[in-house]
Amino acid sequence: MHFATPSAHDLQAMTDATTAPALRTLPSVMIPGLACSPRLFAPQLSTLWQFGPVTIANTLQHNRIADMAKAILDQAPAQFVLLGLSMGGYIALEIMRQAPERVIGLCIMNSSARADTAESQKNRQRLMALAVEGRLQLATEMNFPRSVHPAHRHDKDLLATVLAMAKETGVASYIQQQEAILHRIDSLPWLAAITCPTLIMVGDQDQLTPLPLAQELSQGIAGSKLRILANCGHLSTLEQAEQVNRALQQWLSKLQTA
Repeated sequence: MHFATPSAHDLQAMTDATTAPALRTLPSVMIPGLACSPRLFAPQLSTLWQFGPVTIANTLQHNRIADMAKAILDQAPAQFVLLGLSMGGYIALEIMRQAPERVIGLCIMNSSARADTAESQKNRQRLMALAVEGRLQLATEMNFPRSVHPAHRHDKDLLATVLAMAKETGVASYIQQQEAILHRIDSLPWLAAITCPTLIMVGDQDQLTPLPLAQELSQGIAGSKLRILANCGHLSTLEQAEQVNRALQQWLSKLQTA
């Protein structure tokens, strides 16, 4: 029986394969926004899963951002990649205050470092009043046009997903989350302390947290990358899932080999 003798090229390839550094596992913790369930991140799960275990944080139990952050940290891996959208971004910034050493990389989507404005507070209180009256669906429908790109305002499937998430999270949690957002602190003074690799994403027509707020985040966090998503409003993970997934794939691939 004849056995082929490996060539020098084959031997070198085998040596390279055995000596190449192993890619590190990147567990992810994803924090959804106001009245959002795990459905918010459903299009991203297959992308993130390639890099490590994925956890979608529970934000239904508390009415303060700091308490939400602590509860998430209590359940999170020792080290992890942190991703938050909208309210999830506010919580992510609080986690960076409480335990920055545990965060391998930070991704903030459609969010802001600022405290709530007086105008936003009035709007939240109006929506909370509707929810208290048992009209959470109406509150959600009223807020929907401002939450998406103008081209998506008549997207029945997208609206159905948003309404389903609101129903899943429920009235009590909606009110608690709105209270947490109302009372959030100004995180701008803390941005300079963030040193982990950071990706900021924003829709080009996000009306709730527009581009200047994303630019402010990016400018405040040294070395961060800003990705502007085309034809996108506030719900980027659902509106432009492919763009979000490409950005995450590229960012996590670099992070994995860093």
